[in-house]
Parts: sequence; C-alpha cells; structure tokens
Amino acid sequence: MTQATFQQAVDWVLSFADYERLSRSAVVFDLARVEALLDRLGKPHLAARSVHVAGTKGKGSTAAMVASVLTAAGYRTGLYTSPHLLTIRERIQVDGRPIEEDDFASGVRRLQPEVEAVNRLGTHGELTTFEILTALAFQHFRDRRVDFQVMETGLGGRLDATNVVSPGVCIITSISLDHTEVLGDSLRQIATEKAGIIKRGVTVVSAPQAREAAAAIERACSERGATLVTLGTHVSCKNVALGRSGQSFRVRGVRGCYDLSIPLMGAYQVENAALAVAAIEVLADQGASVPAEAVSAGLSSVRWPGRLQVLEHDPIVVVDGAHNAYSIMKLGEALKRYFAFDRAILIVGASQDKNVAGIAAEIARFCRNIIVTRSEHPRAAATSVLEAEFLNWGITPQVAENTVSAVRVALSQAKPGDLICATGSLFVVSEVTQLFGGETY
Repeated sequence: MTQATFQQAVDWVLSFADYERLSRSAVVFDLARVEALLDRLGKPHLAARSVHVAGTKGKGSTAAMVASVLTAAGYRTGLYTSPHLLTIRERIQVDGRPIEEDDFASGVRRLQPEVEAVNRLGTHGELTTFEILTALAFQHFRDRRVDFQVMETGLGGRLDATNVVSPGVCIITSISLDHTEVLGDSLRQIATEKAGIIKRGVTVVSAPQAREAAAAIERACSERGATLVTLGTHVSCKNVALGRSGQSFRVRGVRGCYDLSIPLMGAYQVENAALAVAAIEVLADQGASVPAEAVSAGLSSVRWPGRLQVLEHDPIVVVDGAHNAYSIMKLGEALKRYFAFDRAILIVGASQDKNVAGIAAEIARFCRNIIVTRSEHPRAAATSVLEAEFLNWGITPQVAENTVSAVRVALSQAKPGDLICATGSLFVVSEVTQLFGGETY
C-alpha cells in the first residue's frame, strides 16, 4: 500500500467535524452515534479488558505507563491517546508500536461504508473525526487480539467517544480548569463531566484533587457503588531522587511496595506513576498476573515524548506540552527543580480555545524572556493575541510568526548556561521536536 493511500485515508478521517481543529462549540457531543457505528462493526470495544483514563493533566502519561506495565507483564496491550506529536498513527498503538500505515488505511476502508451508513441515517448527527478514530482504534485492537486496551479520553468523559467501554478500572488524573467552553467554568462542573467515565461497581483511582473536584468524584462513586482509591490516602510516594535521565522513587500501594524509576522528568510524573501502580494493583485483584518485576520494567521503559523532554544540552533545549495555566505553573516549578541554568528563554504558542491570559500570567511569574509564535495548526492563536497578554504583565515579547523563526531567534540569543523551553501547545512542541530531530515514536 502506498503512502498516497495512507494519506488519502488520513484526509478522509480529517474531513469530518474535528473539535481539535474547529471551535468546540461547533461540535454536538452524543454517544449514540458512535454506539451506532460500533454496533455495525460488531461491538469491537467489548473485545478486550479496558482501562479508562480521564483528567486534565497527565492522563496521557498515565495511560502510557499503565500500557507499558501490562506489556512488560506479557499482555498484548492497546493504547489509544490524543493528540499526536508527529503522526496520527501514534494515537493507536499495540505494545508500544504505532499502527502501521497499511493497517490504518485498510482499517479506514473497512470503516468507510459503516460511517456513511450511520451518517445517512442522520438520527444523531454526523460522526466526528475523533469518533471515527476511536472506532478505528477499537477495530484495530480487536484485529490484533489485545488482552487489554488502555483508553485516554479526548475531552471530558461523560460524552467522550471512549466512554462506551466497560472498564476494569477507571483513573482520574489531576483536574484543573480547561476546555471551559464545553465542560463548564468551575472545577465542580469539570470534575462531574470527567467523573462520567465511572461505571457502576468499578474501582476508581484518583489523583489528589481540589476540594470541589474531589467532592464531585466522591459523589459519583457513591451514586454508582464504585470503590474509590485515592493517591495520598491509599497509595503514597516517597524517596524521590532526581537524575539527568529521569527519577527514582518508592510507591507504597495497597498490595505492596515498589522501588521504581521512570525516564520522565517532573514531579507530576511521579504522581502519574503512582496512579498507574494503583490501577495495576486493581487489575491484579481482578486476576491479572502482573509481578512487581513487570511494574518496574514497564515504568522504566515507558515512552511519552513532548513532556519535559530534553532535545539538546548545549544550550539546554526543552519542550513541554503544558497548555493551561495549571500546567504552566507546574512547568515553571519543574524547570527550576530539574535544570541548572542562568536564564530561561521561552518559546510560547497556544491554541485559540485556551486560556491565553492564564497561560501568560503563569509564565510571567518565572520568565520574562519570551518569544511568541504560532504553529501551523489551524486552531493556533495569532501571535498578536499572545503578545497583548504578555504586554498586560509588562513584558514585551519578541514575535516570530512560525516555530522555525522562533527557534532561530532563541538560539541566536542563548548564551552558555541558558535554557530554551518551547511550550503552550503540543503542536508547537511537535514542530520544535521535528526541528531538532528529537525522539518521538
């Protein structure tokens, strides 16, 4: 199968309503249409045991960690995440390998008549790009006879296309304000939407949450007879040690203690690893065979590019996909904690639907050397919007109309001992990563 055929398949999938490229207000969320499509495909979403992950920050990292541990334990494991860095194939993986171009194209060919049939009926509106990709993932995982499928929600939870699975365990990572135009403008509303993945009788593993968010999750668990396991109460981390290539720590779980290491930077990644361990313990209680050695091996080999990833050491060049105020705050803390540098230069881009004011406010707390830019993504915010927000904080940023120019400016100004960090959008991170030939998949 030719590259053109694969590209044709990608173009067809992207021709539908895509809330990653359009205003979210233009998309009507309804599980009925993806359920109708999956019924026509023979319910592939029910062919494997499922782990379902929702949250604002860290859900992709946590999903990747769970999948890596299950693979290390000998289980064939599917992983579905979004968005991608370099290729749409990254979203659908089996045992850490993205779906092949041939499989993507042939899978789309099989989906096409069923998608068209559902859309012709028009009972619940037209299928979206994300819903079609989700169905493609379920179909691919069934074809590959995976034992487990680890599914990251795309947006929210209650009406997310992934919320058709019957999970053995649900994970809710740290919740903060994001996608407020769809999910609501309070932590209570957002947490309620994300807690929509909780099914009756399931075990839920949750990160420590703000009071409003915690209350919403606890209420959902109570209403649905779900068991809640909370990091900090039932599971804990300690003895965190930092290194240039990652960090090591101990997790005390419900079933035992684990001495672990991960090749990922950031204190939040330790939290994510603890969530993954807690979820694995739940699966073990349900009969999965995951020895401690597999937990250690899986976490030490996890790959999750674009998150506090070092691309160069002289000068230090880091990329991080932080894209809301809370994530930017954590990025500022992580840069100071994990790197020794004289001055930071930030390359900042964002999407139109993000809280650009909040992002600028948090960046202003720890850096004043700013280069604003925009990715090639159609939903990228104009540099004038970013520039105006930084001016509100007394910062006059430099303006680069694309990431190539932004990197060129940053490198020309960086002195020995400086650090360059590109952030604000995974799309900016993707483009900078490609420029430096950094690891992806």
